[in-house]
Amino acid sequence: MADSIKDRVIAIIAEQAVLEPSDVKMDATLEDLGIDSLGLVESIFAIEEAFDISVPFNANEPEKSDFDISSVAAIVAAVEGLIAEQTAS
Repeated sequence: MADSIKDRVIAIIAEQAVLEPSDVKMDATLEDLGIDSLGLVESIFAIEEAFDISVPFNANEPEKSDFDISSVAAIVAAVEGLIAEQTAS
């Protein structure tokens, strides 16, 4: 299941960056991929919708967010953690 989460998150990020999923590297930052703050917010909404989760992210103060957006790998790990929390409760 972890691969499908990873693949879906990468697909969402790739769509925002107008790239092929194969062009999205795990160590890339959103800035590397050309995703601006609006694209980030749209990505967060798409992730919430795709996985039926609530992402603890404040677009006005992203540095104070509990949701790590430092790289694609960090986003995938954060989504996996949120899904695990939701499944456990």
